[in-house]
Amino acid sequence: MDKGQSSNKKQKSFTIIKDDSTDGHGGYGIGSISLENMSSVIVDPNENKAYVDMDAMHARSSIERRVKYLSNREEVPNGLLYWIVWVTVEKGEIGPFYAGVAASELRVDRPNKRAYKSMPQHVTHMEKSLKGKIAVEHMDNHSKRLLREFLVGFNEDMWNNSSNELREALSEN
Repeated sequence: MDKGQSSNKKQKSFTIIKDDSTDGHGGYGIGSISLENMSSVIVDPNENKAYVDMDAMHARSSIERRVKYLSNREEVPNGLLYWIVWVTVEKGEIGPFYAGVAASELRVDRPNKRAYKSMPQHVTHMEKSLKGKIAVEHMDNHSKRLLREFLVGFNEDMWNNSSNELREALSEN
């Protein structure tokens, strides 16, 4: 998928590392978590696409709206599978790279206005991504392929600069 393609009307892109917001002053904000380097990628295996949707950072992506969330997956038996993938970008010696990638499951039954997501799982995966961890082993192979193609297509240099762990985790086995 080309980086210009998106299901949204507005062009979305990854947030790349910004300057340290505290600039070493030691004042307010020290010890707080910054989400400036994180982006949310929606993987939609039903439509064979992946795209950045920054509204997912606040649980307001297009797939998350106008449904009632249930905490039991079995209560959404006809839900379509989606993944919200938390992608953290860092800058290394040779340039920016995908540092942390963690996928959280979402099941949406649009006709019945019901959906399943585990908020603790989403929070845990966001934290893992921020810490530079890779957590995609629970994804199906088709969704992993869509994510890999998106990350490579978005910026091949960032993909090439990323860890072997990420490339292996998203490789076709």
